[in-house]
Amino acid sequence: MTGDAIVWFRNDLRLHDNVTLTEAIRRSGKVYPIYCFDPRHFADTELDLPKTGAHRAQFLLQSLQDLRDNLQKIGSDLIIRRGLPEKIIPQLVEELAVTRVFASKEVTAEELSVEKKLEDNLVSQGIELDLIWQSTLLHVDDIPWPINNVPDIFSQFRREAEKITQVRNALPAPTSLNSVEAVSTDAIPTVDELGLSDIPTDSRSVLDFQGGETTGLARLHEYFWERDCLKNYKETRNGMLGADYSSKFSAWLANGSLSPRKVYEEVKRYEKERVKNKSTYWLVFELLWRDYFRFITKKYGNSIFQFGGIQEASPDLRNDIALFHKWKSGETGVPFIDANMREINATGFMSNRGRQNVASFLVKDLKVNWTWGASFFETMLIDYDVCSNWVNWNYVAGVGNDPRENRYFNIMSQAQRYDSQGEYVRHWIPELSDIPGKKVHYPTEIPHPELADMGITIGEDYPKPLVAFSKWLY
Repeated sequence: MTGDAIVWFRNDLRLHDNVTLTEAIRRSGKVYPIYCFDPRHFADTELDLPKTGAHRAQFLLQSLQDLRDNLQKIGSDLIIRRGLPEKIIPQLVEELAVTRVFASKEVTAEELSVEKKLEDNLVSQGIELDLIWQSTLLHVDDIPWPINNVPDIFSQFRREAEKITQVRNALPAPTSLNSVEAVSTDAIPTVDELGLSDIPTDSRSVLDFQGGETTGLARLHEYFWERDCLKNYKETRNGMLGADYSSKFSAWLANGSLSPRKVYEEVKRYEKERVKNKSTYWLVFELLWRDYFRFITKKYGNSIFQFGGIQEASPDLRNDIALFHKWKSGETGVPFIDANMREINATGFMSNRGRQNVASFLVKDLKVNWTWGASFFETMLIDYDVCSNWVNWNYVAGVGNDPRENRYFNIMSQAQRYDSQGEYVRHWIPELSDIPGKKVHYPTEIPHPELADMGITIGEDYPKPLVAFSKWLY
């Protein structure tokens, strides 16, 4: 054990199964946990939207407060700073006289750029930056291919990975940590101090999402053990209303408040103590999808953010800002789409089924630039994961590594299948509930992509929402 160390928290806001923190404790004397509020994360995008919106920011602030509370319980604290990490951390290195900096490894361009700048600045101080991989269920060093050879088809990746790769054991949370009581720390800012507007809680939300390791672990325990929902996960996961149609773990996984290996171990325990079936397998299956998106991102790099995507294609899409605003505001006149968009605006969350449909509608029906949709999701989603979000949008836009060409979601058949009684639409569009004796009606077939055949007018002469909705009532 030589010298003291900084642990720079990024998307790993937990104590349990935190390899970076565990390694720092094992190899160092005092350990100084640090989080930097990078102003670039809250700057406006080309769409005049904050890169991190209020819903996700609030979840982050709650997660950091919980991390601070948990660190204080084991004799430490979380040092908060506002500024560029590549500048703030070298200043702290000098101030604290540490000999090493630990951080979790990321895979996307902006994060890699910060890592490189930080590493260069630390090298000039004679300090080593230890970057540790811990974001996935399967470790990048354990999968049976070098990154450049990761299969472009998920099913091939899954079959081979499942046969060969073992999941490493989750690590216990540390029970003590050398104190950092002499170090000054900033307060955790409010949403308002980050330049964002507070958003009131909406009682229609599927779940009262609270950020932090404590609530993430509580949700895991509740979903598996108290409510016994895992046994039916495969049958219910495409639901749209209520807390328990899916696990909702994604928000805590996204900022690292919950470890995928911890989830995996709980699945395995559930299989031993309750039941092992297709549903228990399917939750692990979804964790593997999350891994796959990250490995594909590492393989293809910046391509996932480009208009032509992984395929370097030339999609026939346009930068129609008027249509985009109708879409993002939930005012397209298509109830199933509008209900989903109103949910994400009100709560920062949307079901997986909803995400697939609204993305397909923006790209395949409205023919609007898919990167705008991906960027909007980045702003709005509390469970925004850069790899999962952008690779999924590549798929929908037809510019990714999807084995099925020209993937298209028929919105009406999807609505008929997943909201046949219109309960979800009425939940999010009260205008429909205000019309006595009316029920939502979904035509079963709509010629794609003729929006006129749907009885919808979109553009400068777009009617008031209720007028458009009335076309869907009987």
